[in-house]
Amino acid sequence: MIRLLFGALCAGSALLTVVQAPTHRLWLVALGVTEWGHWLALLPLLVFLPGWRDSWGRRVGAMLGLTAAILSLSPLLRAVPVASRVPGQLAAAFGQSTPRSATGAPARPAALVYPDLWRGVGSPRVSVQTVAYATKDEQKLWLDLYQYEAPTSEALKARPAAPGIVVIHGGSWQNGARTELATLNTYLAARGYVVAALSYRLAPQWPFPAARDDVRDAIAYLKANAVSLGLDPQRLVLLGRSAGGQLALLVAYETQDRAIRGVVAFYTPADMRFAYANPSKPAVIDSRGILRAYLGGSPDEVPGVYDAASPLNLVARGTPPTLVVHGGRDELVFPAQSERLAVRLAQAGRPHLFLRLPWATHGCDVNFNGPCGQISTYAIERFLAAVLP
Repeated sequence: MIRLLFGALCAGSALLTVVQAPTHRLWLVALGVTEWGHWLALLPLLVFLPGWRDSWGRRVGAMLGLTAAILSLSPLLRAVPVASRVPGQLAAAFGQSTPRSATGAPARPAALVYPDLWRGVGSPRVSVQTVAYATKDEQKLWLDLYQYEAPTSEALKARPAAPGIVVIHGGSWQNGARTELATLNTYLAARGYVVAALSYRLAPQWPFPAARDDVRDAIAYLKANAVSLGLDPQRLVLLGRSAGGQLALLVAYETQDRAIRGVVAFYTPADMRFAYANPSKPAVIDSRGILRAYLGGSPDEVPGVYDAASPLNLVARGTPPTLVVHGGRDELVFPAQSERLAVRLAQAGRPHLFLRLPWATHGCDVNFNGPCGQISTYAIERFLAAVLP
């Protein structure tokens, strides 16, 4: 019975690689089995320890364990064709580019490097400084600056100014932190970018447009202090995840600032009216409640705010190149959001790529070494090389 129950538990968990999670806790399980499945596939094989044929319960448990192992590997198997297509898709969307590299910090050689799934993707250590970029409502707003080395006057004279990446965290506009998922920040800084990961004021205490204005202020701070930071103020890219992606797209599209050369958005809501009209399952996340807290009401109550907060509405001829990454089975922010944005960008004739990851769910890049983490990092490197020559 122990083997039977263990096999059933493994199979039930692995089933979330192909079935959407019905609750928030099971979404977290789904995130684990889709991005660490190549590790977890080993666990259910324990049911094949000696004696697995001795009873019907052990035999059934063994079959359930085998099913779980196969399902756990299925995200990786589905990632293989995606990885093979990515180089051509990037070249078609943004042109051929050679990503930046440095001593001990090479660019990704391929979209999916199988040994790295287990041994990890390494980067040299970088300098991280925390500075206040603004004071709002009597509180300081902070950003973390990631650089290959802390700039000195001698170093600033000896090397050209580096392009900058502004990173905006997610968290439903109500929580989250600039320190989340910092591995990508370190990776990019080690390859010669100045990476600024910022905090911003959170809803419901500070509803829209407070967070948007904070992102603008962070960009203004970076530009004003560019010389001392070793930063090129005319070569910036915004990168955001989930709620942070909405802010990145909004600021990049709204300001029409030529210094913002591109924007990267992970699993992002781009049309706020559509998000309210097509909510997630309440057991997974109260998406309507989150939107009301962030935007100050429903679309019927504050229609202008919903329109102003929707990057989809701001796509125009001057919209910067855009890379959108979204999981095909995202339970929190439906992939239709990125599909609709891609259609609007195509209609406007703007360079873009919608990188759809069929196996992935919300937050898929949490495992930097996993299928989503590797493929998205490969795409980001080449996108940055194309828009920040």
